[in-house]
Amino acid sequence: MVGVDAFRTPGHIGHVNDNSAMAPEPDRPRVCLLAVPGASASVIHGMFDLFAGAGRDWPMVTTGRPGTPLLRPVIVAAQAGDVAAANGLRVTATSSIAEEPAPAAVCVPEVGDDEVVPAGDRHGAEVAWLRRCHDAGAIVATACTGVALLAATGLLDGEDATSHWAHCDLLARRHPRIRVRPYRSLVVAGVGHRLVMAGGGTSWLDLALFLVARLVGIDEAMKLARVSLIEWREAGQQPFARLVGSRQVGDRAIADCQVWIAEHYRNGSPVGEMVRRSGLAERTFTRRFRDATGMSPLEYVHALRIEEAKQMLESGASSIDAIADEVGYQDAGYFARLFRQRVGLTPSQYRRRFGALRRTLLAGSR
Repeated sequence: MVGVDAFRTPGHIGHVNDNSAMAPEPDRPRVCLLAVPGASASVIHGMFDLFAGAGRDWPMVTTGRPGTPLLRPVIVAAQAGDVAAANGLRVTATSSIAEEPAPAAVCVPEVGDDEVVPAGDRHGAEVAWLRRCHDAGAIVATACTGVALLAATGLLDGEDATSHWAHCDLLARRHPRIRVRPYRSLVVAGVGHRLVMAGGGTSWLDLALFLVARLVGIDEAMKLARVSLIEWREAGQQPFARLVGSRQVGDRAIADCQVWIAEHYRNGSPVGEMVRRSGLAERTFTRRFRDATGMSPLEYVHALRIEEAKQMLESGASSIDAIADEVGYQDAGYFARLFRQRVGLTPSQYRRRFGALRRTLLAGSR
């Protein structure tokens, strides 16, 4: 989780009165969403909608009248016009990158999967534009595979970065000077914290909220999250990354422990066993583990256990006590409290909500 200080930037404009008249166009920070062929139309349009809703949607929900829009999102591309998305839909770029020399922030939601490695070679104009925007003071943000374009600028050399967990190995091989953090859902790096990267899947929601907080204030980001029912994923990408347990971080001692814990998180004293396996002093192990994964060893174990419990709650009928024991918690009450703290629902509530959803989806697929 990124600290509050990361939200403080020289360009922060503070909170705007919800009932004020619409601000003049120059007073609304422009957020450019870069569309490239093969990207996801839903991510581009979803981010556009969230940015457009900042300042507008909360008053609409609470008073019945729309408030003052606080951001001006715009979809851009190398050339204005339609861009083919991955699913065959068209994304319309209303302006070219040449027409947007100084936005407050630039977002690269995605590049096509087949372009992850050579993205910088295929999109030289876009890469040069990202560099110019950053040099002019813009925040440059990426989601999922969009980090490939940012990596090609050279701005991430010597910095932390993340991408979708399935592409992190590829990113690390192509850009060895970047410290790839595959288990973090959000990474902030660079001078002034102006390089922001989200992992895979729906982490673009976290990215959009983070940028709203940076540009117009944390309170507005929280309002937007409430309106859109967005829950921040503090556990990062580790629950998904465990599905590919052979993937390792650069620290070999920590990598060995990650592979081991993916299959032994039910162990009664998993952190102690990892320390023993590493051959390191406990304090050294804890520091290196956090550096490699973004989580403490115990947080990592909890993330694995809670994810497994979620799967069991969705797909089975075992009691809560039995599930707690199965994933490594002898105290079912402690498990229930931890689950609610991390998921936002009790185990029973989670089962009712997502177990029914799973059954419906399974029935519909037959």
